[in-house]
Amino acid sequence: MNKQTFVILLTALWAVAISSFSQQNANRQFTVVQKNPITSVKDQNRSGTCWCFATLGFIESELLRKTGKTYDLCEMFVVNHDYMDNATHYIRMHGLSELTEGGSADDVFDVIRTHGICPEYAMPSPGSLVGDTLANFNEFVPALHAKVKAQLTEGQKHPNAGWQKEVQAVIDRYVGKCPDTFVYEGKTYTPKSFAASLGIDWTNYISLTSFTHHPFYENFVIEAPYKWRLKPSYNLPIDKLMSALDHALMNGYCVDWGGDVSGDFTRYGLAELADGVVPTQEVRQQQFDNWTFTYDHVMLIYGIAKDEKGRKYYMVKNSWGKTGYEGTWYMSEDYIKLNTTYIYLCKDAVDGVVNF
Repeated sequence: MNKQTFVILLTALWAVAISSFSQQNANRQFTVVQKNPITSVKDQNRSGTCWCFATLGFIESELLRKTGKTYDLCEMFVVNHDYMDNATHYIRMHGLSELTEGGSADDVFDVIRTHGICPEYAMPSPGSLVGDTLANFNEFVPALHAKVKAQLTEGQKHPNAGWQKEVQAVIDRYVGKCPDTFVYEGKTYTPKSFAASLGIDWTNYISLTSFTHHPFYENFVIEAPYKWRLKPSYNLPIDKLMSALDHALMNGYCVDWGGDVSGDFTRYGLAELADGVVPTQEVRQQQFDNWTFTYDHVMLIYGIAKDEKGRKYYMVKNSWGKTGYEGTWYMSEDYIKLNTTYIYLCKDAVDGVVNF
């Protein structure tokens, strides 16, 4: 296929996609019930970093709520440290763990607590080190995994000496080296001092979940490949979890959401269950155990809306650029109820609703 033919085909496919979006959504009208402040929509592009984009967006919304100030925090700072942490965990586990591009909200908070954070401009723009304008991990992740796995060979009694420097060099080459210091609004910071200056208690956040293979009202580690940090979540009945979500949103708090988008989730800004699907606690558990339900995406829930028939939807900020409704997805209440792996939020947001 020559270049001209390819361009014509690509243009035609894009026109079909736009037409399909218009046809599917032309008669959909949403009325806002509650809308909490968020920062601008980002694009994770060719990287499996939804967990990072969504959770930094969540933190930015927390800063908006607390201070009224808009921040643009650096995703690649978190990625740099998190992938090194992941590689370290993999080596410590003798290769018997997940070496993954994915992650969870816990990753971002752990990185900030340990290493700090910096503004977006303090590191190279995502993708710029590989000649792209947005994050592009097509070359990076295979190179990283090859370097990490090369440290372990059959019968090996200990890791290769200096492996950390070799792995860190690969990470720095593709996403940029994290700064030791930087200037923000005329003042020099380290990543740790900048994180401290934000005024957030990084320990005042919690993960909530809902499954029956562990007791309710106790903590457990969700058995999902991208949850390699093995951080616990507090287990609630699903109706209690949904009440906590609504209480947080209606009281001005945004919520970080991790769950499944492998089913009735489109590129057109809508996520709704198929007719006849009832999102009970039992169906949730069944789909989790038979792998119908997966943990494969993280986004930011920032509001509640009603459609033209009065049905409840959640307003969700995605990290796929301006797809959907200018970057927002409308996810039905039943969809959220069935497909949520966990929600991550400020403990204050559920004060009086959840007793830890």
